[in-house]
Amino acid sequence: MSIHISAKKGEIAKVVLQPGDPLRAQYIAENYLENAKLVSKTRGIFYYTGLYKGKEITVGASGMGFPSIGIYSFELFMEYEVDTIIRIGTCGAYTTDLKLFDILNIENAASESTYAKYAWEIEDEILPHQGNIFGTINETAQELSLATKSINVHSSDIFYRKDPNIPAIATKYNCPAVEMEAFGLFANAQHLGKNAATILTVTDIIPTHEKISADEREKALKPMMELALESAIKSL
Repeated sequence: MSIHISAKKGEIAKVVLQPGDPLRAQYIAENYLENAKLVSKTRGIFYYTGLYKGKEITVGASGMGFPSIGIYSFELFMEYEVDTIIRIGTCGAYTTDLKLFDILNIENAASESTYAKYAWEIEDEILPHQGNIFGTINETAQELSLATKSINVHSSDIFYRKDPNIPAIATKYNCPAVEMEAFGLFANAQHLGKNAATILTVTDIIPTHEKISADEREKALKPMMELALESAIKSL
């Protein structure tokens, strides 16, 4: 067991799908994994391990923001010897060039956060995906006839802000969308020499205030979940 994950050694697979929401992790386990076992529920953050097409996969939540995904991904990589983490989440679009339901495979994450600097002495404002899993996701999307876009994303510490304008760092690094975890995950993976990717579904168009309704979310996120699962088993 680690400090924040109560699974025993050997109960976490080598590849982990990591949504932010514990209930989304539960949904994936119950609907896609065979013989899924709840291996950790510390602090209400669920981790399940089961089989997808005969291969062992773990799915578990990261919580929100760099401090949370920083803890969980580090413990998965270090304490449970996980090789690959695929974050699956939602994002808001800064531009109408992106549409609701678009699936994004994140090439780089840019951030004003001091997380990477003070955790690992990584000074960069923008960090790339780590390892080969990014390419595997693109190849798998083609095989599944899923239209995906490879973009940079703004990873923000802030959900609510006074200034409604697009943050300068998002403009600087051509980030058409915003989320809150990819930069922290990529920083941990870079420091530890692990594999990390982020797949996002656009659920909000910020300038037009368009949103996917609560009823549409489950259906909207299924293609992303299936893309992540199919990509995950190729990395094993």
